[in-house]
Amino acid sequence: MPDPVTGPAYLFVYGTLRAGFDGPMARWLRSAARLLGPATIGGRLYRVADYPGLVPGPVGLVQGDLYALTDVTAILARLDEYEEIAAHHPLPHEYRRDLSVVQTTDGPVTAWIYAYAHDAKGLEPIVGGDFLACARPADG
Repeated sequence: MPDPVTGPAYLFVYGTLRAGFDGPMARWLRSAARLLGPATIGGRLYRVADYPGLVPGPVGLVQGDLYALTDVTAILARLDEYEEIAAHHPLPHEYRRDLSVVQTTDGPVTAWIYAYAHDAKGLEPIVGGDFLACARPADG
């Protein structure tokens, strides 16, 4: 996994961390980082449970939000816990943190993403690639 200290200070989110989602971690992220606005990434979005999984690729388009990270190391460490990919979580992890190019209204930006790390076969695709358009109400 690339080093967050030397990596980009941007994060692309597409599910329960989006600015328009009213969950505890989405609220925390809005307070811990600066929302830059909408962004997209190539790939497909699938419903894993009450949350989505992103499979990046050349087919499809996923809607999300781009954040500027003020304290990259601390924010990514907390998100790694949330996504259960920190070193103490058992393998195989459901997600992996990667660098990817996302598109913004101002052009492409390299950002951290949490990509779904399992085979998406059998998962329900989220048509239109927008989790907020089909999200169920958040708990708490």
